[in-house]
Parts: sequence; structure tokens; C-alpha cells
Amino acid sequence: MRRADRLFQIMLLLGRGKVTTARDLAGELEVSERTVYRDMADLMASGVPIDGEAGVGYRLRKGYNLPPMMFSREELEALAFGMRMVESRSDPAFARAARSALAKVEAVLPAALKHGAEAPHLLVPDFHIPEKFTAPMGMLREAIGGHRKIRLHYRKPDGEASRRVIWPLGLVYWGPTWTLAAWCEARSDFRTFRLDRMEAVELLDVPFDAQRGRLLKTYLEKAQGE
Repeated sequence: MRRADRLFQIMLLLGRGKVTTARDLAGELEVSERTVYRDMADLMASGVPIDGEAGVGYRLRKGYNLPPMMFSREELEALAFGMRMVESRSDPAFARAARSALAKVEAVLPAALKHGAEAPHLLVPDFHIPEKFTAPMGMLREAIGGHRKIRLHYRKPDGEASRRVIWPLGLVYWGPTWTLAAWCEARSDFRTFRLDRMEAVELLDVPFDAQRGRLLKTYLEKAQGE
């Protein structure tokens, strides 16, 4: 990695808002802690507002705007591929957002790098994906973002229909299908629901416990254990 790229990467890592130690930075960048200390000293001497010190940790001061970023060709191909994944495997609003985001990136690129953003050799076809795989996603994203309960009409794998009130925690893409991570009030436990088996989703004007992050983390730990 070029030194200029490494310095910019350090600023990105510090810009996450939490105190980061030199050891953590060295691990992320695959360099020695001594190199990190030298880079930090150079950044601070050049006027970059970094709070912290050696042995404690560092953080980029709030309100500081990073300079315009530049991407490598491989990074642009990764962005294009990711946006196409979102476009082909999500609800219409999310797909439009992905197209818009990629267009904004392309608009500010120099001509020599535009091919990387187009990445015509990385394809994500959507013609084979039934509508039911993504149909409820828009309403589920709204419920998750607003911490609102939903009433779900669901068809189990054995064909039995069920109706329950759940707390939507997060959308998880396992590969062949999207699933909803949720807390089920009827079972008093975490449950996973496939979007393509949802027959109806009703957004309720009833909030659930705002500790969504903790609940989702617990769900993922349980799923990993299973």
C-alpha cells in the first residue's frame, strides 16, 4: 500500500468516531505499530485534527470533513458489483437508491476510472428472481427503522398458516433468499421468517423496545451457535 493511501485509510478508520489504538490500526493496515506512530505524528503535524496520544488511542475530531476520496479500479468494481446486488435483490425503493448512489460515484470520476465503475463483466441478473422474494422488504425496512411491531401472516414449510405479532430486528441475506430476524411475542423467543413465505405484512402503530441493537446482536449470536 502506498503511504498516501495508508494515511487516507488511517483517517477513514479514525473517522468512525471511536477511540482506536495504534495496535488496532497496525492490525487493520498490516504494518508495524512504529509505522502507525510515525504516520500519526505526520498527520497531526500537517494540521489534521486528531485527538489522542500514543499508548491511549486516537480519534478524528468531530466535524472534520475528509477530503474527496479516490477509488482504485478494484474498489470501483466491488462498489458496482455490490450496488447491482442491491438493485437485483431488494425492493424497488432500495434498488433506485442503489442506482442513484452508483450514478453519483460515476459522475465525479475521471474518465480513466469510469470503466471500473461500469464493471460490465460483473453481472447480477434479476430476471430469475420471483417478486415474492423481495415484495415485503420495503414495509419491513420501515418497521425496522421505526422500531414498530408488525402483524405477520406466514406460511410454514409444512403448509400450515400462522398469524403472529413480531418485533422486526433485521433483514438477513443468506444467499438463496432473504429472511427476517425477529422476536416473536407468541413464542417469547427469536424466530427467522423467509420473505417468500410471507403472505401479508401489517405495520402496526405500536413501538417495541428500542434496544434493537442488543436484540439483533443476541439473535446473530444465537444463529451462529446453531
